Amino acid sequence: MGVKDLHRLGACEAARMIREGAVTSVEVVQACLTRVREVDGQVQAWTFLDPEYALAQARAADEYRMSGQTIGALHGVPVGLKDIIDTADMPTENGSVLHAGRTPSRDASVVSLLRAAGAIIMGKTVTTEFATRTPGKTRNPHNSGHTPGGSSSGSAAAVAAAMVPLALGSQTTGSTIRPASYCGVFGLKPTHGLIPRHGMFQLSRALDHVGLFARSVEDIALLLEELAAYDERDPDSRPRARVPYRAVAAEAPPLTPMFAFVKTSLWERVDADAREAFEELVGHLGDRVEEIELVTPLEEVLEWQRAVGGAEIAINLRREWEKGRDKLSAALRARIEQGREVRALDYLGALGRVPELNASLTELFEQRYDAILTPAAFGTAPKGLESTGDPAFCAVWTLCGMPALNVPLMQGANGLPLGVQLVGARHRDARLLRTARWLVTHLANDASQRGGMAQV
Repeated sequence: MGVKDLHRLGACEAARMIREGAVTSVEVVQACLTRVREVDGQVQAWTFLDPEYALAQARAADEYRMSGQTIGALHGVPVGLKDIIDTADMPTENGSVLHAGRTPSRDASVVSLLRAAGAIIMGKTVTTEFATRTPGKTRNPHNSGHTPGGSSSGSAAAVAAAMVPLALGSQTTGSTIRPASYCGVFGLKPTHGLIPRHGMFQLSRALDHVGLFARSVEDIALLLEELAAYDERDPDSRPRARVPYRAVAAEAPPLTPMFAFVKTSLWERVDADAREAFEELVGHLGDRVEEIELVTPLEEVLEWQRAVGGAEIAINLRREWEKGRDKLSAALRARIEQGREVRALDYLGALGRVPELNASLTELFEQRYDAILTPAAFGTAPKGLESTGDPAFCAVWTLCGMPALNVPLMQGANGLPLGVQLVGARHRDARLLRTARWLVTHLANDASQRGGMAQV
């Protein structure tokens, strides 16, 4: 691979080559910056990027490696950060004019973990307004007339366009899985609380997750391994034994995985070409997949999610509401108004039902299934930039705090990416990654039978 193609390296390969001295961090970062100059005028994934500062970090990383000291697993590898993640050396403006020019004094927990692993903080990627639904400037890298999804629009687009091998986002409903599907990359929403959220803009304590973007299962596993940690400043973070996510993801499953295909009552709203693609996938998996229905009606679960998210968003944006509501989008004002009307009885009742729902879902995994298979979205990225798409297919798993992964396996009739969402049991993120890798390998080994499914 020539120096000009280094931007296409995955994170694992880039880290290995830097560690072995085959390439330098400066060369990798410079290749990524060249790629940014080539394509970001159209994609517009970045809200802050200082090329000289990125290269200064890379030079320091190279000097540190040359000194002979022990280096981290991400040493010299560039990573993009969604602009709701605090950085002490870069602005964090949360996608709103109300926070324009805001520069935090401290790094978020995930940024500290990335720096400890040796990563280069490349810059800040575009987020929708306060990580909600009003779009930013980013366009889909496969077709600029289509949305990249949201709210982690810039992170998904930057990875898909090979401007960086890794990026962080977030998910409160579908803000990682949906843009990953639309942009054709892997996107992981891990188990709730597995990655600490201290120093990220908070929409909903009950629903907020850190999101991970990469172009392979292996790279997602590497990033998760470095970010899964305990931080007492996140009230949902817990001490846990360190899990070797990369090693587990690379293993052959002890038994051939079984999948539970969950259509839900939303299925009739799925685009025709997406329904056809999923039916082909299910047919290809044969006796390794079974269609099941959720015990609790989806409409009821979505009501719980709206009650919890609405109330907590209204609370967490109360300062912006009270002092600058005229600077908020009409859509966000309406969402806050709805959240302010949620009754305490409904909010607490919804939270109280989640453990019951989780228990029924855990039973599925314990008895028979390795992963739930379900759409990531209703189809490929919608045309136009006024909407980031509908996150309804992600809401249940976010409410339950279950790990979910977009796997970019298919494409729609228009040639745009179409993702498969795999959902695992809580705290079984490694098993989910292993199952996803099996699925990717299984389909790639028999590509001639996949018809309309895109090459992985």
